[in-house]
Amino acid sequence: MPDVPSTPTTVRMTYRDAARAGIREALQRDARVFLMGEDVGRYGGAYAVSKGLLAEFGPDRIRDTPLSESTFVGAGIGAALGGMRPIVEVMTVNFSLLALDQIVNNAATIRHMSGGQFSVPLVIRMVTGAGRQLAAQHAHSLEGWYAHIPGLRIVAPATLEDVRGMLWTALDDPDPVLIFEHQALYNMEGDLAAGAGPVDIDRAAVRRRGDDVTLVTYGGSLFKSLQAAELAMAEGVSAEVIDLRTLRPLDMETVVASVRRTHRLVVVDEGWRSGSLSAEITTRIVEQAFYDLDAPVVRVCSEEVPIPYPKHLEDAAVPQPGSILAALKQVTAAEGGR
Repeated sequence: MPDVPSTPTTVRMTYRDAARAGIREALQRDARVFLMGEDVGRYGGAYAVSKGLLAEFGPDRIRDTPLSESTFVGAGIGAALGGMRPIVEVMTVNFSLLALDQIVNNAATIRHMSGGQFSVPLVIRMVTGAGRQLAAQHAHSLEGWYAHIPGLRIVAPATLEDVRGMLWTALDDPDPVLIFEHQALYNMEGDLAAGAGPVDIDRAAVRRRGDDVTLVTYGGSLFKSLQAAELAMAEGVSAEVIDLRTLRPLDMETVVASVRRTHRLVVVDEGWRSGSLSAEITTRIVEQAFYDLDAPVVRVCSEEVPIPYPKHLEDAAVPQPGSILAALKQVTAAEGGR
């Protein structure tokens, strides 16, 4: 009897492929879903995420827009109010500032301002972060700004499973969800379950278990943090790595439980230190678990400069495995005070 080929349980793909698969599945699953944004159609997306989708689904569902973020984000809000499930792609987080009024004053507030009569089931995808020499107008990490706004859910997928499955869950949310995809992850390869589906967007994930220090991060800094944790283990320091995944609302329960066990905390955030997400996490730990700490919280953030263009300066400006490792060694070298 001839061998019957088995169905592969995992598929090798890039982060970019996984993001595209999530969009394709959403379009196939629900006729109300459509994608729109600058260059998403004929060009295939500035980061090639939507490449091939125009030929597959046609111009009614893959819509190229004018270079006017305020206009097409506003159109997405209107479509969501009208019963559609739009996915709006903003090329980079820097360009999303041109649509701040639509995102912050409209999408985030309509449920509240209408007394709960209207919801805005809108998903906005945008690229964030540095690492590809795109300089100061294309490479900042501003997701912490949006995490300040009530009425928005902010997610930052770091893994293939999350970038594919978070979109599914986000489209089921009755309120606006902003998805921040880190530009340095698009070429990252991995194995994804062939039948991967929706994933949770409420809880952080412990990506590595450890006993000596809790290392909290998200997005493009996750794999740098995991690398630093490996280096630290070689020096006798066991770091637990937590991927926040969702930046608003923060899953502090997972973080606090870890800190109460390890008694030390390092926060890695590609945003600037002043007024950052790392500052918020630190403050909440001080409020909720101060007496569990054996050492001051240490933060690893981007230098407070516009992201430089030269590669060596860009690398120096943002968190790297070496600077994260130094923070782990610093916090674990502190003497316990409890």
